[in-house]
Amino acid sequence: MTIRHLILVLGDQLSHDNPALAGFDPSQDRILMVEAPSEARQVWSHKARIALFLSTMRHFAAELVAQGWPVDYLQLGLHPHASLMEAWVATISRLVPEQVIVCEPGEWRLEQALQALTRDTGVPVVQRPDSHFIASREAFLRWAGDRPTLLMEHFYRSMRKQHRVLMEGDGPAGGVWNFDKDNRQGFGRAGPTRVPTPPAFAPDDITRQVLAEVEAHFSDHPGSLAHFAWPVTRDDALAALGAFVRDRLPGFGSHQDAMWTGEPFLWHSLLAPALNLKLLDPREVIRAAEAAWQQGHAPLPAVEGFIRQILGWREFIRGVYWRDQPGIGEANHFGHTRPLPAWFWTGETRMNCQRQVIRQTLDHGYAHHIQRLMVTGNFALLAGLSPQAVAAWFLAVYVDAVEWVELPNVAGMALYANGGRFTSKPYVASGAYIKRMSNYCAGCSYSAEVRTGPRACPVTTFYWNFIDRHEASLATNPRALLMVKNLHRLSEDERTAIRQEASRLATHLEHL
Repeated sequence: MTIRHLILVLGDQLSHDNPALAGFDPSQDRILMVEAPSEARQVWSHKARIALFLSTMRHFAAELVAQGWPVDYLQLGLHPHASLMEAWVATISRLVPEQVIVCEPGEWRLEQALQALTRDTGVPVVQRPDSHFIASREAFLRWAGDRPTLLMEHFYRSMRKQHRVLMEGDGPAGGVWNFDKDNRQGFGRAGPTRVPTPPAFAPDDITRQVLAEVEAHFSDHPGSLAHFAWPVTRDDALAALGAFVRDRLPGFGSHQDAMWTGEPFLWHSLLAPALNLKLLDPREVIRAAEAAWQQGHAPLPAVEGFIRQILGWREFIRGVYWRDQPGIGEANHFGHTRPLPAWFWTGETRMNCQRQVIRQTLDHGYAHHIQRLMVTGNFALLAGLSPQAVAAWFLAVYVDAVEWVELPNVAGMALYANGGRFTSKPYVASGAYIKRMSNYCAGCSYSAEVRTGPRACPVTTFYWNFIDRHEASLATNPRALLMVKNLHRLSEDERTAIRQEASRLATHLEHL
């Protein structure tokens, strides 16, 4: 049998609209999907992240087989290939297709591997543009031009106008482009009330088999599978979207930055895993949210805030990732080199904010954007942890982590490692911010307001030390000027004590 096209379907391209499948002819084409152990070990992946990829891949392959399409599915433990590249080369050598077709990958490393595949096999490899995204890589480059600094808000407004999302005539719905200032409320002492329970998808036979295999093959990896209930099929993902729009979108807005012990999900959508594996299309997600506002089911600030995450930030960050490769992965603006404390993998720290977020992450493979940015990310920047080590951790521990979205968010947004390529200032805060936006400080071993001494909050100490160390550069940034002015209220003796305390803490990171 002559093989015309060998179609490679990668683990985050699980859509029947995958452009690599366009024009598929089952009489002369074949599909190859590979469960490669090295992909789970590229970073020390959370068990739930591995399980989500494998279960969703197997469900998708079963759907392709059910419609009569030939699929070579190389299952974990049932083939000898450690890496995707090994499996691709071996299969091409066996089938000798005229062409290999693949949708452009979401990771620079894999794009380099695909470019090498032609050289290694002599078979042409055609990468088709990824139509999942609303802005193509080329369209983003045209928008970005030669600007040294890119602002998401400008991109977001252009996308709103171009695609007629939340528009009234030529202006934004409600007369305001961005309701972010309305979406930063804490819960107060009473905490959240009437939090809707998100849907949970009970593991079926395929998923149960995957969970067992992950425990067997990756027993030394971090995280728990006890709470695994993520959508792993298109039908599940549509149900998750419907439940979010119906139950949680109306309350999403005002408290989207708030945090609370024992409430890992609150009103957040939990749709990123399904979006990033391509079970959902961003266009249908945006349409569903916009319709909720138009029908009076959800308020405009909540809908705008959610759509900004999808149409604005998600599309923008993907464009930045590809525009700034490969340098973004190597960036280290502040020259930070400290290794990750071991408690990043256990949550065993006396800092209650870090303990709560990391334990939640290990339990569920999930934390929402403020927990990632302003708790773990904030501490990592203030404590001078290596950007590369932190980025590897973020890629490892979250079920929705794929590199195109994770790396620029961590290196650029959380750690300022790229020197402000698309952020106007470092996103740093003291323990006071965490206390205002959560109840994590209650019962903590440290006091959020204290800068030095045995009760000093390490986040607070490191914050003031960071402002002190970078006073000169921050003083030239209008958005950071207030931080510098507050620093000037401290006496020289206080600043010296902070420097000494920060130095002491930095040598004892493992024991905080």
